[in-house]
Amino acid sequence: MKDILQEIVAWKRIEVEAMKKVLPERDIHTAVEDLMASGSEVPSMSQALRDSKTGIIAEFKRKSPSKGWIKEDGRADIIPLDYQANGASAISILTDEKYFGGKDEFIVTARKSGVTIPVLYKNFVIDEYQLFQARLCGASAVLLIAADLDKRECRQLAGMAHELGLEVLLETHSESEIEYGVAEPDMWGVNNRNLGTFITDVNNSFRMAELLPKDACKVSESGISNPETIKELRLAGFNGFLIGECFMKENDPGKGLGEFLRTLNIEL
Repeated sequence: MKDILQEIVAWKRIEVEAMKKVLPERDIHTAVEDLMASGSEVPSMSQALRDSKTGIIAEFKRKSPSKGWIKEDGRADIIPLDYQANGASAISILTDEKYFGGKDEFIVTARKSGVTIPVLYKNFVIDEYQLFQARLCGASAVLLIAADLDKRECRQLAGMAHELGLEVLLETHSESEIEYGVAEPDMWGVNNRNLGTFITDVNNSFRMAELLPKDACKVSESGISNPETIKELRLAGFNGFLIGECFMKENDPGKGLGEFLRTLNIEL
C-alpha cells in the first residue's frame, strides 16, 4: 500500500504556496495581529479536557482517504453545535479539503453558529502560515504530527503557535516519536491509525501510555467506537478521546454522541 501521508504532505506544500499567493503572508500576519490586539481569546483545550467528565473531542469530518465520503452534506453550522449541546468537551474540525472535504471556513461557521468550547484545527501543518490561518478562523489549538515533521520543525511550529495564543496537540504513533517532546506540547496525542497505511489499532494507545510524561494531558485518537474502551483508556491515564467516524456516520451525529455518553453513564 502506498504511503498516504507522504502523498498528503507533498500536496500540502503545493497548496500552502498557492494560498500565500491569494492571501500574502504579510496580510494574514496583519489580520491576526489586529485580532489579537482586539483582545480576542480562545478557550483552552487542555484545561477543558482535564476538567471534563467526558473528555470527548467530537470530530467534524466529512470524508477520509480510507473511507471516502462519510457525510458529504454535513453542515458546519449544525453538527459542531449539536456536539456541544450533547456533551462534547472540545470539537475537532478537519480543514484539509482535498483528502478530508474540509475548509477553514467550517471553523468560522461553527463559531458563528454558537460554538464556544475549544476547537482543534485538524490539518497537516507543515508551515507557519497555517498557524496564522488557524488563529484567524477561531481555533483554540492546532495538531502537529510528528510523522510529517522533523524535531526542529516541530519545535519551531509549536513555538509560533504559542506566540499566537494557540495550544498544541502533538500527535505521536511510536516510541521513537517521544523525542518530539522538545516542542513542549500542551497535549500529547497517540494516533491509533497508522498514517502511512491507515490501519487502525486502539491498542497503540495502551502501548504508548506509559511512555508519555506522567503529568501530560493525554489524548487517544482514532478507532474508538466502544464506550468501554473509553473507560479503559481513562484508567491508562488518558484525558481526551478524539472520535469522528463513529458519530459522523450516524444520521444525527450530535444525537449519536449523546447516546454514546449515556452508555458511559455520564451525567452532564
